[in-house]
Amino acid sequence: MEFIELIKIFWFFLPAGIANMSPVLFKFIKFLNYPVDLNKKIKGKSIFGKNKTYRGLFFGILLSIIFVYIQSFVFPFTNRISLINYPEENLIWLGFLLGFGALFGDLIKSFFKRQLNISPGKSWIPFDQIDWIVGAVIFVQVYVHISLIQSIIAIVFFAILHPIINILGYLLRLKNNVF
Repeated sequence: MEFIELIKIFWFFLPAGIANMSPVLFKFIKFLNYPVDLNKKIKGKSIFGKNKTYRGLFFGILLSIIFVYIQSFVFPFTNRISLINYPEENLIWLGFLLGFGALFGDLIKSFFKRQLNISPGKSWIPFDQIDWIVGAVIFVQVYVHISLIQSIIAIVFFAILHPIINILGYLLRLKNNVF
C-alpha cells in the first residue's frame, strides 16, 4: 500500500475522529446535558451510562459536518489526498453519517461495557480503540463506497493512532485517564 492511500483514508475519516473527541471538548456546556438512555436500565444496569449525552451527540455530529465543509473548502488544495470529490457530495449528509456513525459505535460499545460491568472510563482493549471508526465505516457505506481493504486499513490505522491521541488529551488535561 502506498503512503498516499493511508493519508487519503486518514483525511476522509478525520471528521469521524473529531466527532469522537468532541464530547470531551464540550463537557462544560450544559446544553442538552441529558443521558441518551434517559437513565433507563436493562436488568438493573445502565443502557449506555450517564456520560453518553445528547450534548455529545449534538456537538459531535455538528463538528463532523463543519469539518466536512472545511474539507470541501480546501479541496482545490487537497484533491490529491481526497478519496472523494467533496464539491460533488452532499456535505451535510456525509458529515452526519461520519459523525453519527462514530458516536453510534461508541454507544454500542458503552452498552456492552455496562452490561459486562466494566466501569465508565475503564479501558476495554481493543473495543475502546475501534468502536468509533467501525461505526463510521459502517454508516458512511450508506453514501460513499469505501472498499473492504480501505475499511480494514482505517480500522487498524485509527486503532494504532487512538492511544496516541488519548495520551495527548491526558497531557492537555482534557481527559482524566490515559486509556
